[in-house]
Amino acid sequence: MISIQNISKKYDKTEALKNINLEVSEGELFGLIGPDGAGKTTLFRILTTLLVPNEGKATVNNLDVVKDYKQIRTCVGYMPGKFSLYQDLTVEENLRFFATVFNTTIEENYYLIKDIYQQIEPFKNRRAGALSGGMKQKLALSCALIHKPTVLFLDEPTTGVDPVSRKEFWGMLKRLKKQGITILVSTPYMDEATLCDRIALMNNGEMLKIDTPENIIKQFGKKLWAVQSDNMYKLLHDLRENESVESCFAFGDTHHITLHVVPTAQWEDELKAYLTEKGHKQIEIREIEPGIEDCFMQML
Repeated sequence: MISIQNISKKYDKTEALKNINLEVSEGELFGLIGPDGAGKTTLFRILTTLLVPNEGKATVNNLDVVKDYKQIRTCVGYMPGKFSLYQDLTVEENLRFFATVFNTTIEENYYLIKDIYQQIEPFKNRRAGALSGGMKQKLALSCALIHKPTVLFLDEPTTGVDPVSRKEFWGMLKRLKKQGITILVSTPYMDEATLCDRIALMNNGEMLKIDTPENIIKQFGKKLWAVQSDNMYKLLHDLRENESVESCFAFGDTHHITLHVVPTAQWEDELKAYLTEKGHKQIEIREIEPGIEDCFMQML
């Protein structure tokens, strides 16, 4: 369905994409996971025919993104990271406009957007610019689907959206997948990776790993601990100074660490003694299971 072979893209001297290779199967919900500047948006713009790569080849629905750009634009839906609909048009006017552009009507493909559009239909006469973040995303998704695309590209669709709307949005994607639509979605949120069939971890224009979320976590290969104390800023420094600690990163209200050595039965007591000597109190150490973010940090 989507094939990417040795794609590279430069902006002046900056390499945005470096020899990217990727295959996405029909009907798959595939996630591009990485921080800002990883190259996710550049790759999306190439696949949606808005940018031309410097090197390599890419196809969508067996259509070349350079030679067959007109055909591709009729069979894909694209929702960019920044809300890009007409803010001075109402919800209904935006949807009718995009349907008309693709020579269709809201009524013809209403079944595709029914579950999504029903949530914003009570506000159909409200201008798009006056909608909340979650409602804007639902309207943008409806406009991207109104012409019945076979492939859907969603660039960071949940960025800046509240947790409830994020959960609702992913529920919508699961239902769209059941209708046979191939979905490529990008996100900087590592916790959303587990909602995809497969993911690609990206950083600095490169693919670090491509696999199912479960397999990537299984390949972490080390024991992991979460550590807390009454002074988390100082704790980060002191843990990184400890000779036994291989890596230490801040994760929410804890620090996650791995070790250079195989831990002994007394290891936790020894670390507590070390941290107590450094002036820490309320020390908590517990072994935990790694997540996608731990795997990502290990690859850097």
